[in-house]
Amino acid sequence: MNQKGAVQLTGEGVKVNQEITDLITEYVRNYHDLKGTEFDWRDPVIGFADAQDLLFPKLKELIGPKHALPSDLVPDARSVIAFFLPLSKEVVKSNTHGEESSREWDISSIETNNLIDDLNKYLFEKLSQKGYVSSLLPATYNYDGEKLISDWSHRHVAYIAGIGKFGIHNMFITRSGCCGRLGSVVTNLALLPTPRTEDEYCLYKYNGTCKKCVERCVNNAFQIGTDQLFCDRTRCNQQIYDKLVPVYPIGIGDTCGKCMCGVPCSLVSPTEKLIRPADNPPENRPGGHRQFLIPRF
Repeated sequence: MNQKGAVQLTGEGVKVNQEITDLITEYVRNYHDLKGTEFDWRDPVIGFADAQDLLFPKLKELIGPKHALPSDLVPDARSVIAFFLPLSKEVVKSNTHGEESSREWDISSIETNNLIDDLNKYLFEKLSQKGYVSSLLPATYNYDGEKLISDWSHRHVAYIAGIGKFGIHNMFITRSGCCGRLGSVVTNLALLPTPRTEDEYCLYKYNGTCKKCVERCVNNAFQIGTDQLFCDRTRCNQQIYDKLVPVYPIGIGDTCGKCMCGVPCSLVSPTEKLIRPADNPPENRPGGHRQFLIPRF
C-alpha cells in the first residue's frame, strides 16, 4: 500500500514492526561492547516503507535512471526498513572546530559503516530464520565517483520511510538530528509503512531563519537563492577526498561533516518545539508556503 492508500493498523502488524525496531535498537545498543568500538551511538531512528510506494520509481528521475527499485534487490519485495544511527554527542562536538574533520569524527564514521554492514547481516540472519528474504546493502551502494551519486540512496529511502526530512544542506534531519549514518534493508516481509510528516525539520525551511549549515561549510559549497539552494557537489567532494585524508588502522578518514556539526539540527530536530500540529496546520505554519523539493541527489 503506497502512502496515498488507506493503511489500517492491526495489532499483529504493529507487533511485527515493533519486533524489528527492538532487534535493531538492541543490536546498536550492544555493538560497542560486542565489537569493542572506540565510540558508541545514541538510539537509532527507524521507519518502514511499502516496497510499492510510488516515490521509489520517482528516484529514477530525481537521482538517475540506474537507481534501483526495491524489487531489483529482492524480487518479491514487500517492505523497506530504514534506520538512522546517530553519532554520540562527544563525537559531534569534536568536529565543530578546524577545517579538517576531527579524528573522533573519522573513527566514528568508519565504525558506523562497519555497524551498518554488521547490522544488515544480523537482520538478514534473523529474517532468514523466519523464512523471509532480505538484502545485504552496504553503507554506500554502487557509488559513481564521476556523477557523485549511488544506485541506492539511503537518504531518499529514509525519507520515503518517514523518519526525517532534508535540510537546506542536503543532509537528512531526523528527530535525533542529522549527525549520523543511514542504512536500509529490503525484505519480502510485510511491514506497516511509517507515515511521512508534512512538517519541516530544517529551521530555514520552516521559517526562513538559521542557515548556520551554509556558514559552517569550509569549502563554500552552498549558495542560497530565492527559495532554492545550490550545492556544488564537486566542491563538497573535494573537501572530503582531495585534501588531507588521514589513514587509520581501521580505515580511511574520508569524511567532513562540518556543515552538520555545531548547528541547531546536529542532535535534534530544532523545529519540534515550534510545531503545534493540532492547532497549526502545515499550510499556515512559517515556511509552509515555501516550495522546497526533495533534493535530486
